[in-house]
Order: sequence, then structure tokens, then C-alpha cells
Amino acid sequence: MKRVQSACICQTLHFVLKEEIPHDVAVSLVNTEVEKYKTDLEKSGSRYRILDEHRESDGSVIIKIIKQYSNCDVGDYMD
Repeated sequence: MKRVQSACICQTLHFVLKEEIPHDVAVSLVNTEVEKYKTDLEKSGSRYRILDEHRESDGSVIIKIIKQYSNCDVGDYMD
């Protein structure tokens, strides 16, 4: 029998601009979406670590993150 001792998920998220709206409005919406995502992470109580966050030349945002998978122990992934 096997059991998961520790687990995390690594994601690269690209918050893209909506093309059908003006650029400045789309950038503002992306910024709002990124902040909401971070707020939701805090509220969830899951452990996470943002490895990288940067803005692309078009105004979209890319975030690389490691976060707790389900309710599993995170082991040394967050070290």
C-alpha cells in the first residue's frame, strides 16, 4: 500500500488581457483579477509560495506559484 507523504502543485498562471475592450481597461481588469486571486489564496488557508511574478509588455501578468495540494502535508517543498 502507498500513501502520499507530501504534495504540492506547481503552476504557471497567465492572466491575459481581454481583446474586445480598451487596453487600459483590460490592464485594470487583469490587475484586479490578480489581486483577487492572491486574496482568495489567503482566505483558503492553503500554504503557497509565489516563485515569480512579472508583467508582460502587453500588460498581462504571469505568476509562477507552488501551492499546497488538497490537504496534504507540504513536506520540504516550501523551504
